[in-house]
Amino acid sequence: MDKEGVTIGEAAYQRIRADIVFGRLAPGQKLGLDRMRETYGAGVSTLRELLSRLASEGLILAEGQKGFEVAPVSDADFQEVTALRLLLEAHAMEQSFAAGGLDWEGGVVAAHHKLAALERRLLANEAVDVESWKRYDWEFHRALIAACGSRLLLQAHAAIYDRFLRYQMVAVVFRGQPAADEHRQLLDSALSRDSAAARQALAAHLGNCVRHVLGSGALARFGGAAEPVAAAPSPAQRGEGAVHKPSRRGRPTGRT
Repeated sequence: MDKEGVTIGEAAYQRIRADIVFGRLAPGQKLGLDRMRETYGAGVSTLRELLSRLASEGLILAEGQKGFEVAPVSDADFQEVTALRLLLEAHAMEQSFAAGGLDWEGGVVAAHHKLAALERRLLANEAVDVESWKRYDWEFHRALIAACGSRLLLQAHAAIYDRFLRYQMVAVVFRGQPAADEHRQLLDSALSRDSAAARQALAAHLGNCVRHVLGSGALARFGGAAEPVAAAPSPAQRGEGAVHKPSRRGRPTGRT
């Protein structure tokens, strides 16, 4: 146990999980237990248990005697993950919009304020820590559903959100003004308690992200697609702002 009461195994689990979600452990990468023992400070038996736990979450592949590797990525899996995230998040937003009070509204506004501030920096071509950006993105989407009243729904959403986030981290691009506008639409829908408009805005937000990632061919270098999907017109081509690549500076600061 460390001084905060967190076991070495739990700390290692959180670090490994963050390294997978944020792409520091690449899709398909073999995970040698001896090297991981040095990196994460946990014994081999503990690591086996942690990797099996991550396999149950879909982040690791356990191959029997062949050992462990980071789960691969694919166009089809990304689309399936996105569909499930939309289903869970839209339902949770509907429940949250109906039950949320003034404190909930304040939390949504505050979370959007932080996210919008980072998006303005990205639009101004300033260097931004990608993990801080995605942490604020998580906090905003989480705030939207925080009042849904279901712990199990929040847990399920958190798990699928991380699988969606891993695909975003493979591409590491900001779609520009359209993404910021979509977040603003979600904010406006929340404050007006319009769950139908929110569902439509979320579907567009997630769908545009998927089209952008698949269109970029970013998954192909990990064997995620046989060939790049034809790219949709970029925001710059549509006159909606440039696409930016945030920096990967800093230690993990996002959700794990």
